[in-house]
Amino acid sequence: MNEITPVRDTNEGLEQPGVTRRGLLSAVSMAGVFAAVGLSPVAALAQAPANATAQKIANHFSSVKTMMGEFVQFGPRGEQTGGKFYIERPGKLRFNYEDPSPMRVISDGNNVVIGNMKLKTWDIYPLSKTPLSLLLSDKIDLSNDKVKGVKEEPDLTTIVLGDKSIFGEATITLMFDPKTFDLRQWTTTDTQNKDTTVMIFNVQTGVDFDKRVFNINYDEVRRRGK
Repeated sequence: MNEITPVRDTNEGLEQPGVTRRGLLSAVSMAGVFAAVGLSPVAALAQAPANATAQKIANHFSSVKTMMGEFVQFGPRGEQTGGKFYIERPGKLRFNYEDPSPMRVISDGNNVVIGNMKLKTWDIYPLSKTPLSLLLSDKIDLSNDKVKGVKEEPDLTTIVLGDKSIFGEATITLMFDPKTFDLRQWTTTDTQNKDTTVMIFNVQTGVDFDKRVFNINYDEVRRRGK
């Protein structure tokens, strides 16, 4: 997939980084995050129905149609990497990980692909079968017992989401600023109780992306897919 510039030139003053061949911490850890296979619930929070606070935060989060920023990811063995992310609702996302990671993640609104640019391989998942289908939707509906836990603190509001039709047996823990309702970080836990945490910062919203940012080259994916 060719190098492109995520932000259109019409947005003066916004960062315009080139999309390079970066990717994930590892194909295994992020495939677990995005495919939501075998993640275990967070035991620290009590079970709770969706409440007004959780839905209010979700409404704010889903009202942000485009965003970009930087992230740092901490793996279960203490490994750390970072990079830039790009989101456009509904359903579109791109993670560009810094070297030396050979991975990248793209969602075009229909499918999510995880590519290893060093091995020249791709994994593909239907967006509807991943937690991204909920998080990247135009409207995040937290009814029908999707909220498994809510914890409100002075400096942090934590929400645990789970829905077998979307997450399988998985949950994802989202942490928000209680005043601005801005997303700060999320954590997933695998079946061995190992956490992967992603923290985001320097977030910009209302960005006008180049339409190619979220394109998936399906010919390349089929040719190099496992």
